[in-house]
Amino acid sequence: MRKLEKEGAIEGYTIKVNPKKIGYKIHALIGIDTKPERLLHVIEKLRTDEDVVSLYTSSGDHMIMIETWFRTSDELSHFVKKIEAIEGVTRICPAIIVERLK
Repeated sequence: MRKLEKEGAIEGYTIKVNPKKIGYKIHALIGIDTKPERLLHVIEKLRTDEDVVSLYTSSGDHMIMIETWFRTSDELSHFVKKIEAIEGVTRICPAIIVERLK
């Protein structure tokens, strides 16, 4: 293990949290598309947002994918409106996670 850590093969350790057990009823993955020239700007805005649990670039249906947790659907709606206001965002597609299977 130490050798793998030293070589950088192991970058860190994480825990797996069940958001519902700590009061977050809404666990969502949100796909975001941007104007190509504003992609980095949008990423930087999302990187500093405390509501963003995980942030990824993607080659699939969306340019950016984020994971978020909220206590209420109103909080999610407010967050989506906040993303819409970021210059360069062209599309937002939230998907609420119903159940983690694995």
